[in-house]
Amino acid sequence: MAPPASSTKWRYTELMADLSNCPICTMPDPLTTDDGYECATCGHEWMGAPVDDLANIRDAHGNVLADGDAVTIIKDLKTDGKAGGVKAGAKIKSIRLISGDHEIDGKVDGRQLLIKAEFVKKA
Repeated sequence: MAPPASSTKWRYTELMADLSNCPICTMPDPLTTDDGYECATCGHEWMGAPVDDLANIRDAHGNVLADGDAVTIIKDLKTDGKAGGVKAGAKIKSIRLISGDHEIDGKVDGRQLLIKAEFVKKA
């Protein structure tokens, strides 16, 4: 049974319970915008309710990836921060899958990078 509509406190807590955590920093403080959410901590913006499709992320050869897998870069990748980028053959251990257009979060040569799954193969 729902409380009367005049109960502002109940409506506020119900709305806060419906919001999800930020897909990047996982903090539970998203702000609503006209077309989705924005994280108050890191500023990441995402559309509507995030879809948890992390179970179907595949590498360049079609192998299903999971958190903690080791992958190898199959193509030289340019990066903004450092000259030289990431060379093909570099290995990333203990990846973390995230939602978004760059599905893999991991460390390469001591740098934290987000990489598209199409540029890696499961090691």
